[in-house]
Amino acid sequence: MARRGSKASGSRSGTEIQPLTPDRWRDLERLFGPRGAYGGCWCMYWRIARSEFQERHGEGNRRALRRIVDSGDVPGVLAYWEGEPVGWCSIAPRADFASLERSRTLKRLDDEPVWSIVCFFVHPRHRGEGLVAELIEGAVAWARSQGARVIEAYPTVPRAKTLPPVSSYMGLPGHFASAGFTEAARPSPAKAVMRRTVRRRR
Repeated sequence: MARRGSKASGSRSGTEIQPLTPDRWRDLERLFGPRGAYGGCWCMYWRIARSEFQERHGEGNRRALRRIVDSGDVPGVLAYWEGEPVGWCSIAPRADFASLERSRTLKRLDDEPVWSIVCFFVHPRHRGEGLVAELIEGAVAWARSQGARVIEAYPTVPRAKTLPPVSSYMGLPGHFASAGFTEAARPSPAKAVMRRTVRRRR
């Protein structure tokens, strides 16, 4: 799992991206709100079996994510604007996402030890402000600082002009193409697998 560490990135617009460490847990709770982001998911959807996810729905998922954070592992990065948490991106080594590893559609392409971006959540008041792009760059910077070389994403291919946030929580292909990702596979009409290779920092 990704270990706790220093700041992931700062953007040109003034948005600050930080890894989710125990001292920032309250910020995540404030961002996710009482519904736990998307209907009680608490960003555990790809981390545990589907049956377990439904069983833990809401509070159980919150406690499960809290345990990960308290252990010192970093499950993703937070975006801050003027000191307030405004966005979230879940990124970690692919092996941390048990349901992703079991997915028939999003199965591994090869033996490359990839890191995976699996979720975004942006506060409703800040949607449409370009935060997803900033979160991607911050997540890539964090993963690179932890030794990642290949970062993978699984955006939804839109069939309409717009998608509601709950349908596009894994991002859209355009978000990742603009961030230097290229399409590595199209496992289904609705899903693309996109990758970006980064140089490790010396």
